[in-house]
Amino acid sequence: MAAFGWLTPRRRSATARSVLAGEAAAEAARKSSLEAESAAEETEAREPEFPVVGDERAAAFFDLDNTVMQGAAIFHFGRGLYKRKFFERRELTRFAWQQAWFRLAGVEDPEHMQDARDSALSIVKGHRVSELMSIGEEIYDEYMADRIWPGTRALAQAHLDAGQKVWLVTAAPVETATIIARRLGLTGALGTVAESVDGVYTGRLVGEPLHGPAKAEAVRALAAAEGLDLARCAAYSDSHNDIPMLSLVGHPYAINPDTKLRKHARALDWRLRDYRTGRKAAKVGIPAAAGVGALAGGTAAAVALHRRRR
Repeated sequence: MAAFGWLTPRRRSATARSVLAGEAAAEAARKSSLEAESAAEETEAREPEFPVVGDERAAAFFDLDNTVMQGAAIFHFGRGLYKRKFFERRELTRFAWQQAWFRLAGVEDPEHMQDARDSALSIVKGHRVSELMSIGEEIYDEYMADRIWPGTRALAQAHLDAGQKVWLVTAAPVETATIIARRLGLTGALGTVAESVDGVYTGRLVGEPLHGPAKAEAVRALAAAEGLDLARCAAYSDSHNDIPMLSLVGHPYAINPDTKLRKHARALDWRLRDYRTGRKAAKVGIPAAAGVGALAGGTAAAVALHRRRR
């Protein structure tokens, strides 16, 4: 037995070291846990829950084209009117080219947008507002409903669930924007107003399109009328043209941002969300309208014409 006596001190020493190691590990775990809790509390204090539930002086303002919906509402509306024989195929070709450009570039080309508005105004001139509203409901189901970005829709719903009002703010016709807002369960819409007399479109606008700085002025006016605190409101857009609107609120978001807006948002530490998948080029396609066979050929001709014009 004496031969093994030398093992006893080491065995006891190892046990003591094990106890020490265990106590040190437990203390380190406890310290780490406390630090994590402290960090979480600090983060929570720095970034409070948003949107704030029950804050009635807060609201959310969403751009429409390429923010809430893929593509431009006015182009989808044009496709629906073509299907109902409101205009000829050459007009559809122009709408298709403009839509393709919008989806490829991801930005609003002022020339294209103005051309589209002029076309739409000339098309609806002489028609009753009630007629276009009824048709607009059908067009939403046919061309727009499946182009709503689920991610942006979820953001809007979060504001609604918090008890806040949610408005679309768009250069699209107010009638079209109102239909979309109602279908999505939103509060309402601010949009471009086309003049009508006795319920019939005249082919002219009231003022100018709700675009760029005009959007900011519309949001400012609505906030004043609704008693909102803009510092507690949120705004969402994909376009640098909406920087004036985004800059008005305390919570600006860049959604599917174009290059200029992405750069601006990063510089100011605005929040960004991008719900697009894959490369833009992979998503470019000319939407086929019912009854139109060789639309791609017509679009190619439109592209060639556009290049000659440049």
